Amino acid sequence: MRIHPLAADGLIATALTTVAVLLGREAVAQGWPALDPLAWALVLLATLPLALRTKAPVTVFAFVHAVGVLYISLGYWPVVITFGPMLAVYTVASVRPARTTAVCAAVMGGVWVYAGLVTDGSSMASVLAQAVAYPLVFWWFGHIARRTTELTRQLRAEQAERARREVAEERVRIARELHDVVAHHMAVINVQAGLARFVFTTDAPTAREALDTIAGASGEALEELRRMLGLLRAEGVSGADGAPAPGLGQLAEMVDRVRAGGVPVDLRVTGEPRPLPPGVQLCLYRVVQEALTNVLKHAPGANAAVELAYRAGEMTVSVTDDGKGVDPDRKRGRGGHGLIGMRERAKLYGGTIVVGPRSEGGFGVHLTLPTSVRAARRGDADVE
Repeated sequence: MRIHPLAADGLIATALTTVAVLLGREAVAQGWPALDPLAWALVLLATLPLALRTKAPVTVFAFVHAVGVLYISLGYWPVVITFGPMLAVYTVASVRPARTTAVCAAVMGGVWVYAGLVTDGSSMASVLAQAVAYPLVFWWFGHIARRTTELTRQLRAEQAERARREVAEERVRIARELHDVVAHHMAVINVQAGLARFVFTTDAPTAREALDTIAGASGEALEELRRMLGLLRAEGVSGADGAPAPGLGQLAEMVDRVRAGGVPVDLRVTGEPRPLPPGVQLCLYRVVQEALTNVLKHAPGANAAVELAYRAGEMTVSVTDDGKGVDPDRKRGRGGHGLIGMRERAKLYGGTIVVGPRSEGGFGVHLTLPTSVRAARRGDADVE
């Protein structure tokens, strides 16, 4: 649970006020005049404004030091109001440039020397040493805090930029694969159009079948083209080339390659197989490929299982392992290109993906991918 900065500053100001009040009650025992209502009012004015120190650090610094000078000039015990100015110097050093901080530290040292001059029996050597040491210490700690904040902000910006580049690169790679899918459809259309033209007057049923194939392939090509353009438009990149995109027909071959790498894999297909758009097949294939690659990398001795299920209106695929041979120094499923690619592909086709450790041990990836036209359009809308 995170506390709002203003609330945290309020708590700090209240704590410092409490300490000042407790010290003020000891003024008589230390040989100083008892604090009267005016003194108590000045004590409150020297500490409570610190609740606004992050909103207006320099203004709060100037105000509490001005109150402190007035308090000291009236002959009250200076120790009572020392904590507020110290925190004010630290705050300025933590959020303002070194030049501003140097001026504030010098002002604090000057007030410290003034307190020693107006106080009878003060050891000026000790006062001067404290007037130099305390501002220097608070300036240093504030400087370290400011540098830490700047480095943290810079690191977060670099991480965000790196994540953005990884998403852009992954989308370009997916767009290239979708380009191959569209190219496949165009090749089918070209061949079927030539066949229809050749038999148009001599074999009407064959021509009609060719035209039906052209209609189906062109519809699927338009859907894939819309997805590809959505990806390219999302990141303002272009370019599409590469090897032919794989599908579910190559799933068994890929599983055999993983087995050859030393990971036992059990492949199971449930439901009634049916034709699927090449883009959907590519999405399923790549998710299984990435999941099994993670098993090879991070759990080489584990047993893996791949379950592909044909369901009404959707496809599901699960890749699980039993966790044997997991490298304890590696954390899976927390970032990187692989997880980004899985999420982008699931989003592209309107699906959902769950990646994480299993309660019974090991790791699992579960993808649900709708295959209806309506769901596919929802996936397009997500990308656009």
